[in-house]
Amino acid sequence: MTLEKLKKQGILVSSLIPRVGLGCMGMSEFYGSNDENKNLEILDRAVEIGYRHFDTADMYGMGHNEELLGKFIKSHNRQDLFIASKFGIKRDPGDGLSRVVDGSRKYIREAIYKSLDRLGVDYLDLYYVHRKDLSTPIEETVSTLSELVSEGLIKGIGLCEVSIETYSKALSVHPIAAVQTEYSLLSKGPEDGILQMCKANNTAFVAYSPMSRGLLTGELTAETIKREGDARQYLPRFSDENIQKNLALISSLKELAIAKNCTLAQIALSWVLHQDEHIHIIPGTRREKYLIDNFASLEVSLSKQELTELQSHFSDESVSGGRYPEAAMTGINK
Repeated sequence: MTLEKLKKQGILVSSLIPRVGLGCMGMSEFYGSNDENKNLEILDRAVEIGYRHFDTADMYGMGHNEELLGKFIKSHNRQDLFIASKFGIKRDPGDGLSRVVDGSRKYIREAIYKSLDRLGVDYLDLYYVHRKDLSTPIEETVSTLSELVSEGLIKGIGLCEVSIETYSKALSVHPIAAVQTEYSLLSKGPEDGILQMCKANNTAFVAYSPMSRGLLTGELTAETIKREGDARQYLPRFSDENIQKNLALISSLKELAIAKNCTLAQIALSWVLHQDEHIHIIPGTRREKYLIDNFASLEVSLSKQELTELQSHFSDESVSGGRYPEAAMTGINK
């Protein structure tokens, strides 16, 4: 059955899309300079390979990422694509580091029409609350999103980086199609219960940064991230004192990758996919080789013993540095 027919039946995200999607953030900022024409070529190539799920947000490039996807969408059948975007993090154009979280009804109404306009579409398949607004009850935010569902502007409601408590409150208002949170061999926070709750409530779990921003590829060096415009240099795991320890931890997986005839990145992605069938991944890339490799991680099989050994090898104690600087963690898991 085609994606278009599934959409008409109102079936939600976990049944609509391949489990490997494409995170598009890096095509606008955070990972160095970009070439828009090459990015559009990569997006077209993604469809040829089998990608259908494309993840963006209004804050990526302060609107640029949605505009980029809008150009891409024009040359494809909209009904065969699954487009997810996010709202809630407002950035000051004069100071890209200044951020305010807004989940109010007024702002949601403003944000959805701007996103639809930039993307050049009539609806979004999935619309995420990018971060919880601590001054607005999540019930109020989800109630407004429920109105957007009724009006046909969005098909499903998503939450990002939320606590079990917030997820439960949101569920009391409207079904939640997806929860998106960082999840990888280096970031196992979702195992605190949110993964299980999502499964119990037919909510897809979408893992972003499943390769820990490239660390788990084994191809990064301390010098790689020091280029201009690469935001990883400001993250604890990539600091001079931590990156070498993490790279040493990861390099020990090379024998397994050789035995599986795959890359370290594919081992990392396959591990996430093996955790449960309701889990999806959205690794980002701007290179065709990695685009192909990431999608092919669906074909990498790991035994129960290998999964157990990987879980143990990447214990919380073995990973050096946190996901974000301490100040940035204040909006996580709320």
